[in-house]
Amino acid sequence: MTQQFYVSPEQLMKDRADFARKGIARGRSVVVLTCRDGIAFVAENPSPSLHKLGEIYDRIGFAAVGKYNEFESLRQAGVRYADVRGYSYAREDVTARGLASVYAQSLGSVFTAEGKPFEVELAVAEVGKEPYADHLYRLTYDGSIADESNYVVMGGQAEIVNDSLARTWSPDTTFNEAIKVAVQALAATRRPAAEAAGSPSGQSSQDPEPPQGTELLGAGLLEVAVLDRDPLSTRGTVRAFRRIGTVELDRLLSSPEGD
Repeated sequence: MTQQFYVSPEQLMKDRADFARKGIARGRSVVVLTCRDGIAFVAENPSPSLHKLGEIYDRIGFAAVGKYNEFESLRQAGVRYADVRGYSYAREDVTARGLASVYAQSLGSVFTAEGKPFEVELAVAEVGKEPYADHLYRLTYDGSIADESNYVVMGGQAEIVNDSLARTWSPDTTFNEAIKVAVQALAATRRPAAEAAGSPSGQSSQDPEPPQGTELLGAGLLEVAVLDRDPLSTRGTVRAFRRIGTVELDRLLSSPEGD
């Protein structure tokens, strides 16, 4: 006689959540942060073609961590949703809030009804004409939405990255300065365990340079993009999304001033 075990719905949801969280934690971190010039996206990603960052619509960007095939399918679905809505109504009717709601429904449906939840975490960002008009939404594997302020950190050792940003982020930075701040925050996860627990001897946690012992992240290990706050005047286009190439990023990171 085969013995059967009863699993309560609560335990099943907990097991699914634990499974999804473990999968997301194995991924490399992504940072999305606002600044004076717009919104910057910085991901630790050595792949030149499997992007974790992308464009959804004119002023809307996307970032993700987790399983590539799962978040890429969501990104493509978001592009289709935005194109249809913009064509059927008006381009102004495509918003990060509406897109986040669609993603939340999809993620929540998979989490509760399918055999395996998506092992992904998403950020949807919309750049405004002014910093106060920026929108950052964070979506988790179960369809939960958080309306974030200032910056979003996902995947990997997010707590360490978040702690670094809490000390160094400023709304008045340029794109170049914001990207350098994000890269230094991501590099903090590569510090030796003893140093990660506190500041190295003789060095303040407020110092702009990475602490000794930190493994620096080069341009070849990073994927970077921005949403320009005023793309018409800077680039002559309504599309705010722009990728930062490896050569440009290497020059930016090697500059003492981030210029």
